[in-house]
Amino acid sequence: MKSNAVRVDAIDAAPPSPSAADLAALQASAERACALLRVLANADRLVLLCRLTQGEFCVSELEADLGIRQPTLSQQLGVLRQEGLVDTRRQGKHIYYRLVSEDAAAILQVLHSRMCGQGMPEVHSAPHG
Repeated sequence: MKSNAVRVDAIDAAPPSPSAADLAALQASAERACALLRVLANADRLVLLCRLTQGEFCVSELEADLGIRQPTLSQQLGVLRQEGLVDTRRQGKHIYYRLVSEDAAAILQVLHSRMCGQGMPEVHSAPHG
């Protein structure tokens, strides 16, 4: 015969407190997330990253496609590169930018699906060379 009794100790038990190591790891993750969100909290950088989810582009293509003036574009691309979200390759006199941060790509995917009403195209990684 099956018992319908509920274990009182299972209900009353508080969840275990995180260890110091767990708390330190959580705080480090929160700091990384805050740093990424600070970078994303700029309209020009956000538009640039959205465009870079579609592939690799040179500065002149980004300027023409997005309507961001060259001084601002260069400044924002510099921030994105310094923060490790994009990488570059040089071909002749052109510098090509590509998105390299998987964390940024994942956040952009969510933002696009929530704010733009449709899924983003799959992120394309550009060949190194």
